[in-house]
Amino acid sequence: MRNVVILAGGSGTRLWPMSRDDRPKQVLPLAAGQSLLRVAYNRLLGLVDPENIYVCTVGAITDVVRKELPELGPHNIIGEPARRDTANAVGLASAVVARNDPDAIVAFVGSDHLISPEDEFQKAIEQGFEVVEARGRSLVTFGIEPTHPHTGLGYIERGAPIEGTSAYVVDRFREKPDRATAEEYLATGRFWWNSGMFVWQASTVLNVLDTLLPESAARLREVAAVWDTPEREATLAEIYPNLRKISVDYAVMEPASQGKVDADVVVVPMPVHWLDVGSWAALADTYDADANGNRTDSVTLSCLLDSHDNIIVTDDPNHLVATVGLRSHIIVHTQDVTMVCPLSDGERVKDLVARVQSDHANYI
Repeated sequence: MRNVVILAGGSGTRLWPMSRDDRPKQVLPLAAGQSLLRVAYNRLLGLVDPENIYVCTVGAITDVVRKELPELGPHNIIGEPARRDTANAVGLASAVVARNDPDAIVAFVGSDHLISPEDEFQKAIEQGFEVVEARGRSLVTFGIEPTHPHTGLGYIERGAPIEGTSAYVVDRFREKPDRATAEEYLATGRFWWNSGMFVWQASTVLNVLDTLLPESAARLREVAAVWDTPEREATLAEIYPNLRKISVDYAVMEPASQGKVDADVVVVPMPVHWLDVGSWAALADTYDADANGNRTDSVTLSCLLDSHDNIIVTDDPNHLVATVGLRSHIIVHTQDVTMVCPLSDGERVKDLVARVQSDHANYI
């Protein structure tokens, strides 16, 4: 049976101070007044049955997720007691979904993407399901056609087309490149952005984890075995926080693409406009710019004198942000924090969060 899991466990540190531990970016109303999580859920309607849509998130915000998506059944929220990166999240979710359906096929999508048109998104996921149904050993990922030489994303180098499918062999995964390398990638026409979305048979990825991450795989199976029993929470709390923290790209996709396991990695094109809302600069791409290139959301009240190319956001519609002679900066104002940084340092907000965590933890 086809299933979809929305991965919603990220902390959203680069969108601090709006994004906080108890209210991370995926539940903030950042998409025209809707949360990114709600938008992600609505994108799936009609693709699979609603009872086969799951959300994998951090246990501390499961109540927030339930409030945001009240139509989810209680068994459709998979709560992690700690963040142990995506390899463990997809492993846990695959094991949980497969416990009652050993032949389950699972798609994994993000909770922090803005995608249009949505019908093309659904067509691509449908094609991913079809590839896995025809080729049970395949681990499918999705490639986004690059629109510019992005240095903040990973890339997929595609190889030969796979006969009878819309998929291509994955030659290599490439890490975030510098500008010159990204330009080289685009010039070849062989590289797509790595979307971080996947489809596979749950049993296939669990077998791959048995080989590549055996200790974690064994312990995740222990958790899945007691999932429908009163022992679930205690077993999760004992096991999960001690699992090796590693991404699914490093733990699974890259070594599988190198032939290290009994599975192959293929990429299906997803011809959409895709925005990974991972930073203030990325989010600001959804805002209209004024004549001087300043971008604000619909809530923000601002007065900008001789100021150009800034991003200014506040969660208080009665709070005025005023600037004089400001160039290429980010200003984010909340009730208890005001953050200012050069636009060029936007990726360093996560480093600032680490400092705040150390010195002023109650503001995280």
